[in-house]
Amino acid sequence: MKIAIIPARGGSKRIPRKNIKLFHGKPMIAYSIEAATQSGCFDKVIVSTDDLEIADVAKEWGAEVPFLRPEAISDDFATTKDVMHHAVAWCQEQGWNVEYVCCLYATAPFVTADDLKKASAQLLGSGSAYVFSSTTFGFPIQRAIKLSKSGSVSMFQPEYELSRSQDLEEAYHDAGQFYWGTAEAFLSKKAFFAPHSQAFVLPRKRVQDIDTPEDWEFAQALFTLLSQQS
Repeated sequence: MKIAIIPARGGSKRIPRKNIKLFHGKPMIAYSIEAATQSGCFDKVIVSTDDLEIADVAKEWGAEVPFLRPEAISDDFATTKDVMHHAVAWCQEQGWNVEYVCCLYATAPFVTADDLKKASAQLLGSGSAYVFSSTTFGFPIQRAIKLSKSGSVSMFQPEYELSRSQDLEEAYHDAGQFYWGTAEAFLSKKAFFAPHSQAFVLPRKRVQDIDTPEDWEFAQALFTLLSQQS
């Protein structure tokens, strides 16, 4: 059995009600629900939330909300691993034979059904604990700089000051869209970024964190541009 778990708590502070705020005419969470449903990968698409309004919206768009998330894992300090452990354990307590799970974020309007299918195939074919969405950094991380309290500049890795960008190893980061994994990996809270995981690489133009109002505005503009190109 394969299930999708979409974490969506109600307490977003920087963008209030972010998970159900309208984004190009639809609640933000609807994009994740639709991608999961259209992928055909899942026996169940479940939203883990502590919020009744989010639960109602999720159901309207075709997801199941069979439980409300406990208060202990609904605050600012609750981790994705805590939420996923609870959700997978709950499903197994119902007698469901859950083998593979996809943690799909509620704020991922650029996720596609095709990405979910291909990442699922990568997980099954590789025997990894996880396959997660990733993308490349747009600038060599080896040449990153930091600012002191006085405003002076220094390099994190000064040994690369004179290196050409094309000579530096490319670096990748979590794209913040989804984590496919085995049920056992989520239950044991295995680390995501470790040798037992693989990256599913996305083009940078389809990756945008949405944590601040500025992020939201940029994501809307990017969505418009990509829609015009398709």
